[in-house]
Amino acid sequence: MNKKTLFISVSLILIVAFIAAVTIFQTEETSKNKNVSSDNLNIIERENAPTKGSEDARVTIVEFFDPACETCQVFYPLVNDLIKKYPGKVKVMMRYAPFHQGSDQVVKLLEAAHIQGQFWPALDILFANQQSWTRHHVARPKIAIALLKDLPLDHEKFIHDASSDTIIQSIIQDVEDGKTLKVRATPQFFVNDKPLTNFGYAQLTQLVEQAIAEVY
Repeated sequence: MNKKTLFISVSLILIVAFIAAVTIFQTEETSKNKNVSSDNLNIIERENAPTKGSEDARVTIVEFFDPACETCQVFYPLVNDLIKKYPGKVKVMMRYAPFHQGSDQVVKLLEAAHIQGQFWPALDILFANQQSWTRHHVARPKIAIALLKDLPLDHEKFIHDASSDTIIQSIIQDVEDGKTLKVRATPQFFVNDKPLTNFGYAQLTQLVEQAIAEVY
């Protein structure tokens, strides 16, 4: 065997070995990702988290969100459209992932509003006025509080609850569960415990429709 033939043979062996290694790695990563979802099914949903849609709906969209996130604001009406498009079949559960500076204080306000049955009206107001209470991706909680002043709330209780241990623990649970589920950006969606791996509204719709077909 001359040097040229030997070089080509060695090169081919290295290429085949590289392809095999990549294939094994991708297979292991895919398996790992599936196991993350499978091993942590019990933490995707949280008891008493804000939910919209029929209680009897068999398809649940769980969204980890940040109220200061512009993409979350864009997706908010789109997710509502999915609930309307499939009445009685689809519901959404909101969980907190306050990545933006100051958002940790704003989600406390939302959870305090939730205690008084005003989560969704509060979220409507904050998303509709997002540009007024955020600046350069930094949340300004005092302005957010002012925007919520006209909600039918017991405002003394509202302010007290926003700093209560119960609410802080709920938010900590969401944050910790998000870390375990590898939520690194918002919004992050799970549909009947399956993560949305390719982000986009069309992809979310497809995942929802697949879930509907499986349970109805």
